[in-house]
Amino acid sequence: MTTGMRNGARASYGGYLTAVLPGISGLRMKSRFLLGLLIATMLCAGGTSQIYAQENPLGEIHTQAPPPPPKSPEDSRPVVEGGGNVAASGTSRRDARLRVDVNLVLVPATVTDPMNRLVTGLEKENFEIYDNNVGQIIKSFSTEDAPVTIGIVFDLSGSMNSKFNRARRALSEFLRTSNPQDEFFVVGFNDRPAVIVDYTSDIDDIEARMVMLKPENRTALIDAAYLGISKLRDAKYERKALLIISDGGDNRSRYTEGELRRAVRESDVQIYSIGIFDQYAPTQEEQLGPVLLSDICDMTGGRMFRVGDIADLGDIATRISAELRNEYVLGYRPSDMKKDGNWRKLKIKLVPPPGLPPLTVHNRQGYYAPSE
Repeated sequence: MTTGMRNGARASYGGYLTAVLPGISGLRMKSRFLLGLLIATMLCAGGTSQIYAQENPLGEIHTQAPPPPPKSPEDSRPVVEGGGNVAASGTSRRDARLRVDVNLVLVPATVTDPMNRLVTGLEKENFEIYDNNVGQIIKSFSTEDAPVTIGIVFDLSGSMNSKFNRARRALSEFLRTSNPQDEFFVVGFNDRPAVIVDYTSDIDDIEARMVMLKPENRTALIDAAYLGISKLRDAKYERKALLIISDGGDNRSRYTEGELRRAVRESDVQIYSIGIFDQYAPTQEEQLGPVLLSDICDMTGGRMFRVGDIADLGDIATRISAELRNEYVLGYRPSDMKKDGNWRKLKIKLVPPPGLPPLTVHNRQGYYAPSE
């Protein structure tokens, strides 16, 4: 018997004597002496496991935990911290996509000029929309500043050390120029992502929490984007957006670019990003980072803004906020809506008023049709 086991035996026997001896006051001294001698003999004999089991019969009984439910192939994947099985929830639902309601498809869009400036004031007749290359009749058209649920995905890896304060202030600019009714949450990430600020409209609370953070470690950007997309499934508003603030590529995630692209395509989330990239990226992941961010933004009708001068961060953040508040929303009923769950390509063409320069429209590339 080890020293710890002997100590445990002593504690156990001591408790036994305290409970039992007061109740045997009728025994003679000789009986007490023999009982004490027996105990001493058992302790000093080195004790086998059978003796230890006899001293506390209940001590060896352990209730087994219930077995976990059988895992599906999706459940077998590694779990991203802070968001459960984010990949499964981010890619397996076929009903989480562009808003489709009683065959009415709603498509948010923004328009920019050759100087990349936001263009407002266009009317319904300035737009044409195509579903799988078939022209559609626009049934509804609006430009209202409706509230949005916005997830912030904020890079807290070690390479952000010198940029953290400016990036944090840029985030404050974005929050304070948004619709006062917007709701936000913040996902911070380095080695792993986690929700550091849950759903709130309290900007002061977000700013106070961000001040306490410290950049360190590596970059799990893809996992963080998965977590943001998954979290937006609990959004209060129909309109949902993700803002990614990062300075480089991924070098730590469990999930792949392909899995992220699939999750983005199946979601109804508009993604913007602010890329604070180094001019000379030393690693392959840093070289590919801008490509990945640009692609997932374009897929959703959002945009990536590359930061040339760190001092421009605040202006870029304000600009993204303005775009989210000045979107055109086009609604139509597909002339050939098959409820087959297949991907349907979207295209918007502009018919600008005379005298305007060439304009560019930014909108989601497609959506999944409803299933039966």
